[in-house]
Amino acid sequence: MGELENPEELQKALDEMYGLLAKAQEKELVSDFFGCLFTKAELSDFAKRWLLVREIEKGTTQREIAKKFHISLCKITRGSKELKKPDSAFRKMLDLADSE
Repeated sequence: MGELENPEELQKALDEMYGLLAKAQEKELVSDFFGCLFTKAELSDFAKRWLLVREIEKGTTQREIAKKFHISLCKITRGSKELKKPDSAFRKMLDLADSE
């Protein structure tokens, strides 16, 4: 088994990282951690996904977002659907970001 394909092991790793991020008190530590974990391209994609949520929240059209960030309409639609869900984690994070 060359690649790790055990879903339970993958979930355990994700849960560990979620907990560590929740405990981290320093933005610089999280930034350094992400810099070690992800390539520049992956970080760019990660940031664009958050930016698209911000743009949806502002009322920017999906086509405008796609053009602005060079993101597929599929990703934007997914973000829009997630934002509309009751008890949306996107909504909670936007509220958290806006409270700072």
